[in-house]
Amino acid sequence: MATYYYWHPVCLTHVPGPHHPESPERLKSVWAALSRAKFDGLKKIEAPEASPEIIALMHEPNYVSKIFAVVPERNYAKLDPDTILSPGSGEAALHAVGGICQAVDEVISGDANNAFCALRPPGHHAERAQAMGFCLFNNIAIAAKHAQVNHGLDKVAVVDFDVHHGNGTQHMFDADASLFYGSSHQYPAYPGTGAASETGVGNIVNVPLSPGSGSEPFRGAYTDVILPALREFNPDLLLISAGFDAHIQDPLCQLNVTTEDFAWVTKELLVVAGDCCDGRLVSTLEGGYDLDALAESVAVHVSAMVVFR
Repeated sequence: MATYYYWHPVCLTHVPGPHHPESPERLKSVWAALSRAKFDGLKKIEAPEASPEIIALMHEPNYVSKIFAVVPERNYAKLDPDTILSPGSGEAALHAVGGICQAVDEVISGDANNAFCALRPPGHHAERAQAMGFCLFNNIAIAAKHAQVNHGLDKVAVVDFDVHHGNGTQHMFDADASLFYGSSHQYPAYPGTGAASETGVGNIVNVPLSPGSGSEPFRGAYTDVILPALREFNPDLLLISAGFDAHIQDPLCQLNVTTEDFAWVTKELLVVAGDCCDGRLVSTLEGGYDLDALAESVAVHVSAMVVFR
């Protein structure tokens, strides 16, 4: 079995405007990194479009309709000061959701060993009826519910190492004991959520980290807190919100994580997936805004997935 790699050129047509950090250049840098000879073994797949019904597994149907209704025919439409639509945004969002859902299908079927989705817009800030933080639809939360509704899995876990707390994923999971959300993130920082006291129904595990923390507290968040809780939850499928903006070179926050830390946490999560759910793991891109650091970090993340069997 191979590691599947999902992409789609339409994801470059979501253009939030000049100087916006969540730019198409992010995907170009990721795709360039994954075009190196060492990744020739990846199975590269164009992400399909998701149906509105799939998106409505986690979003209010009226909200889904509203998003597509406000996609502009030209120029831009602002949902908030940070979350901006261009003419290609709706189609890009459909492929971002469709890619991760098909990745889940392939991993659950056993055709793929694991999968990485290099798609955008990102998703972990989107709530049931609210776009925010560059995110339109919560790709990973939809994929988790898709795994339950359409594949009959009992328990699905999401681990999020983006520097920003995934308020949207927590919002969608916090009353559902069959879904687990574990997050390391800078605190205080946008969006202001993610205190350790936010535990849902015992299924939410937040480890807030102070600015400037660096490698040791980041790794400790996993070794001491998130990984033990994840093992206790014992998921049938593990999903990763793979944001690389905790990197020391990233301009948006100051957590000072290194490329090697991303390699380490990926390997640790792969081990848990191997022990708990037959290695079934799907990762999807969230943040990461220094293009060189993003490319390097994705490369070590996917390299670990390729090696793991």
